[in-house]
Amino acid sequence: MPSEKKISSANDCISFMQAGCELKKVRPNSRIYNRFFTLDTDLQALRWEPSKKDLEKAKLDISAIKEIRLGKNTETFRNNGLADQICEDCAFSILHGENYESLDLVANSADVANIWVSGLRYLVSRSKQPLDFVEGNQNTPRFMWLKTVFKAADIDGNGIMLEDTSVELIKQLNPTLKESKIRLKFKEIQKSKEKLTTRVTEEEFCEAFCELCTRPEVYFLLVQISKNKEYLDANDLMLFLEAEQGVAHITEDMCLDIIRRYELSEEGRQKGFLAIDGFTQYLLSPECDIFDPEQKKVAQDMTQPLSHYYINASHNTYLIEDQFRGPADINGYVRALKMGCRSIELDVSDGSDSEPILCNRNNTTAHVSFRSVIEVIHKFAFVASEYPLILCLGNHCSLPQQKVMVQQMKKVFGSKLYTEAPLPSESYLPSPERLKRMIIVKGKKLPSDSDVLEGEVTDEDEEAEMSRRMSVDYNGEQKQIWLCKELSDLVTICKSVQYRDFELSMKSQNYWEICSFSETEASRIANEYPEDFVNYNKKFLSRIYPSAMRIDSSNLNPQDYWNCGCQIVAMNFQTPGPMMDLHTGWFLQNGGCGYVLRPSIMRDEVSYFSANTKGIVPGVSPLALHIKIISGQNFPKPKGACAKGDVIDPYVCIEIHGIPADCSEQRTKTVQQNSDNPIFDETFEFQVNLPELAMIRFVVLDDDYIGDEFIGQYTIPFECLQPGYRHVPLRSFVGDIMEHVTLFVHIAITNRSGGGKAQKRSLSVRMGKKVREYTMLRNIGLKTIDDIFKIAVHPLREAIDMRENMQNAIVSVKELCGLPPIASLKQSLLTLSSRLITSDNTPSVSLVMKDSFPYLEPLGAIPDVQKKMLAAYDLMIQESRFLIEMADTIQEKIVQCQKAGMEFHEELHNLGAKEGLKGRKLNKATESFAWNITVLKGQGDLLKNAKNEAIENMKQIQLACLSCGLSKAPSSAAEAKSKRSLEAIEEKESGEENGKL
Repeated sequence: MPSEKKISSANDCISFMQAGCELKKVRPNSRIYNRFFTLDTDLQALRWEPSKKDLEKAKLDISAIKEIRLGKNTETFRNNGLADQICEDCAFSILHGENYESLDLVANSADVANIWVSGLRYLVSRSKQPLDFVEGNQNTPRFMWLKTVFKAADIDGNGIMLEDTSVELIKQLNPTLKESKIRLKFKEIQKSKEKLTTRVTEEEFCEAFCELCTRPEVYFLLVQISKNKEYLDANDLMLFLEAEQGVAHITEDMCLDIIRRYELSEEGRQKGFLAIDGFTQYLLSPECDIFDPEQKKVAQDMTQPLSHYYINASHNTYLIEDQFRGPADINGYVRALKMGCRSIELDVSDGSDSEPILCNRNNTTAHVSFRSVIEVIHKFAFVASEYPLILCLGNHCSLPQQKVMVQQMKKVFGSKLYTEAPLPSESYLPSPERLKRMIIVKGKKLPSDSDVLEGEVTDEDEEAEMSRRMSVDYNGEQKQIWLCKELSDLVTICKSVQYRDFELSMKSQNYWEICSFSETEASRIANEYPEDFVNYNKKFLSRIYPSAMRIDSSNLNPQDYWNCGCQIVAMNFQTPGPMMDLHTGWFLQNGGCGYVLRPSIMRDEVSYFSANTKGIVPGVSPLALHIKIISGQNFPKPKGACAKGDVIDPYVCIEIHGIPADCSEQRTKTVQQNSDNPIFDETFEFQVNLPELAMIRFVVLDDDYIGDEFIGQYTIPFECLQPGYRHVPLRSFVGDIMEHVTLFVHIAITNRSGGGKAQKRSLSVRMGKKVREYTMLRNIGLKTIDDIFKIAVHPLREAIDMRENMQNAIVSVKELCGLPPIASLKQSLLTLSSRLITSDNTPSVSLVMKDSFPYLEPLGAIPDVQKKMLAAYDLMIQESRFLIEMADTIQEKIVQCQKAGMEFHEELHNLGAKEGLKGRKLNKATESFAWNITVLKGQGDLLKNAKNEAIENMKQIQLACLSCGLSKAPSSAAEAKSKRSLEAIEEKESGEENGKL
């Protein structure tokens, strides 16, 4: 079984290019030709055939190449009518000559494109040096290290060792490799040399290691960021972390520390460089995890009312199997509490010997005592989270056993039981911060105005109630049960009440009362009254529980109810699957504390949001999420599959979950028979209208299966994504992290230009306002208020124009630098500076600070290509400057309109009634008022954020220009002056802000 040779060095790339392959040649006139390209044996020129030109003209000298770009990043690609059908990762361009003409090519796979790009970049960077570098791999730092490893293990010093020893040595260096694969590789190498022994030479050991342990996609990345060296120094690593990985405040010492920790060779650690194996280890480390480390601790404001948070909730917590016949088990509580669950269920019934018990009504023989359950709850209540725990009490006990329950809870929980009566003067529930380490009992309560020791209340048994409602003889009356005062008194801020309708609830429900909705009922309400449901949940807690029809304990989709603001969506923790993946993934954020703050649009007293929104959310700027699935590592065979052999044909699905407008799914191609390191190299783009409610689920599946197709998954909230090159740790079907099983991806998040509609990038600036969409204010139908909102129309348009003009100007700079929109500003400046430095290493422009803004001025005559780039750069500075200088004035106008509008909030119903607005028309006016306030608040916040972004950009640009040498006099005096200029913008801004305060 000879395997395909992996690319692990510049030599491999050059050998491939000399052998030649077919590439598609793209012309500006939308034509595409198939041509066979080769590299001359003397490495001096690139040739292609067939061609109408004679052989000497159908070539490109390596010395004439100025730049090699990966992706569709030239005018030819952007304007070609067939460009949409060309894969981004298979396209590359060679820019040559003084006018930067482009030769635009498409390979038949991303891997082949990477080989040509890496090989050509290596040749160009070495073209000014003698071409003696193609001497083999034997003297590279990697081979020197491998020889050292081999010699240390070669006890006899004969330069040869047993195959068993070699296999063990490679397994120590790379524990993910299978022994059978290593042995097969040794046999393959020996067969190619026409020998067969059980001993391995130093050369064979090095060759086997490089073949088995080199990930080509990591090699190509290394070459790209090291500027065609085969290792990274501290400066390379610093640029990679800043420009690609989005790490702020990185220093050279921090990079040297990373090298010391991850580089495998002693020489590399001492000299401060990271070779391919150390770089691979670093990319696989927790430091390059996709999950933002800031979200691994409590990072959200925990001082808001309890109703402003999503709460991790469990249904039928006492079950570890299905709800139909499964036994009650104390471990259900242990598991849920360890997973950060903050709302658990206790269905309590009468037991023998006056001891209350918990049991499944369909399996009363397997029960657990109430005492043992609350002892376990007390032990594990605050292990995973310090924030309040809600006990949803389903009481089916007689009065004597209710009193036993009370005694036991008071004895076990003691001062942790929250028994403070709610204050009628308050309007909202206490905060999680205030309720830290408290246990809250949710249940029925006797009327507060009665002094009786016991009384009748409606039954809290949800499933029995649903069964009754569905029965033929249901008469609308609820079953009544007796409740003792002692148990009633334990219920304070979570009193269970029956939901009637929103109008009645908004008038008469107290903030400390909570309604439970069955999945069926909640789904109907969410479809019929989505805006009302969101408004209701601003003040009151809602609990959603699964339908009684789910006898297999399957789970509802929690996202449907989170979209309506429902806080407590109870899940069957014992049932794994996609729905539980979403729930577990969602509550990983905020330190896994079980409380997640809802988006402000769902908390603000006056705001408009509908869970069924199909497009842009008012006042929220849509984002574009770019995900490149690069490769997979060590995929296991699906557990339940009975396909022949161990080979799998994996593919990856990316699911976006959120509001309906954001839900989508895309998949990669299938990679045939590769589970160890399948290369996908496919890029996807998603528009996300409400990032705060979005989740991304990566699912790996097997295309060649009989039975089970599931390999692994990982679900992560959008807000927890880290940009750059990241490894995604895959989880098994039951949710456990699988060792060494990962997806290698690239993540980028960009502002979506043009009000949420993707535009052809090359036209984004030219088209400008003609196609721009503005978030419109709505007419309320009350002249006094409409006149106030009309004043805001012009400032709103100005705010959107300023933001989008700045974004479009930045995109234009990236385009002219040959970079995609996902590139960072730092990367753009690095590329720009390389074009503005002449062949004798002197800059053709100089950084000049004017009024604290970084301008670039030519030092003499410059070519047209550079003029075009400088014009785009100037426009970017001008648009940024205009925004920085005007943002406060325009934001002030928007805020004033918002304040003036809010003064009418309390009087809205009375004003409407005077104008004759009733019923539906009055509701419509209220809704439009909330929409306008939401738009004004949102656009004001977006403008403020854009100003902060622009100030940060100016600082980054100035620092980048200085570090790239685009300064006439890089003396310490000039640097100090530049630093003062840089600080001037910030001081000026903070001064203005303080003046306002």
